[in-house]
Amino acid sequence: MACIIKFELIKTCPRTGARLGKLYTPHGTIDTPVFMPVGTQATVKAVTPKILDELEAEIILSNTYHLYLRPGHNLIDEAGGLHKFMSWNKPILTDSGGFQVFSLADLRRISDSGVEFQSHLDGSYHFFSPEKVMEIENKLGADIIMAFDICSPYPCDYEEAKKDLERTIKWAKRCKEAHQRKDQALFGIIQGGMYEDLRTRSVEEMLTIDFPGYGIGGLSVGEPKELMYEVLDVLNPVMPKDKPRYLMGVGSPDCLVEGVLRGVDMFDCVLPTRIARNGTAMTSQGRLVVRNATYQSDFSPLDPECDCYTCKNFTRAYIRHLVKAGEILSSILITIHNIRFLINLMKNMRQAILEDRLPEFRNNFFDGYDRT
Repeated sequence: MACIIKFELIKTCPRTGARLGKLYTPHGTIDTPVFMPVGTQATVKAVTPKILDELEAEIILSNTYHLYLRPGHNLIDEAGGLHKFMSWNKPILTDSGGFQVFSLADLRRISDSGVEFQSHLDGSYHFFSPEKVMEIENKLGADIIMAFDICSPYPCDYEEAKKDLERTIKWAKRCKEAHQRKDQALFGIIQGGMYEDLRTRSVEEMLTIDFPGYGIGGLSVGEPKELMYEVLDVLNPVMPKDKPRYLMGVGSPDCLVEGVLRGVDMFDCVLPTRIARNGTAMTSQGRLVVRNATYQSDFSPLDPECDCYTCKNFTRAYIRHLVKAGEILSSILITIHNIRFLINLMKNMRQAILEDRLPEFRNNFFDGYDRT
């Protein structure tokens, strides 16, 4: 079944392997590299779709596991699909729910057929097979959907990572056979833990199945960042040049910069919205914990270099007051800033790739950025 979603590679940076591209979907064109805000339960926490559009978000992500449990994929299908249900007219990606299922260590049982698990909501029993996940994702109707995989933990010994990879390969084949919609791009997922030969084998096997794009899973699961970068260095030269590459679950500014340098096209993470609700902002100097007392009389914006609504209109002192008072507006304002900060970061990197100056951009970025 030919997929109508297409990827155009516009440019590859000769000095780094960073890539500039466009991903064409039924709900709009996405400029890559791109950061995707996460709307786990068909909403990006603390912001409306209108705000996301004004922030220039190009695509958002929702979660198959959570939407299956509540409100249910059949109800969303009855509503006309996820786009209509949540009133978002731009592209959507749904993950397979695999990471959520496998994080329920004491509530699930894995076999070759799939995974039996208990709901974290009410303890009820459910079963996800590759075929069931495709049924759910087809009914949700996102533009890009992910194959059902096994995310190996960190640390993980070689034999466990190999077993997880072999199941992931088998399930990827079953997902492709069960996938029913040509207006959805089904991405395969590269696994293999932190082992170079398993990662290389994963790429080879996924290429024989032939997906229109590939996720890089099993990273940002507790390993040191330098180890993640080593895995990306292994994958960059062996992954197909003409297909988009999606590093799953990664969203800190430093990792976005390093990931783009290593040929990654797509990123997602709950980090910018989660830390916003805890009173922390992402800035060009690093994380700013605005609830700290040092900002009580600080009348500067969260980031003087940012063009977002929050930074144009509100001070650190005011936002700290909102955080300390437990006001919902604090989460809204910091979320607006954090999402816009990452969108601007990706926009600036795209321009740097276009102008062949990404290494210089990286150096300038880290000159002012505190990684702690």
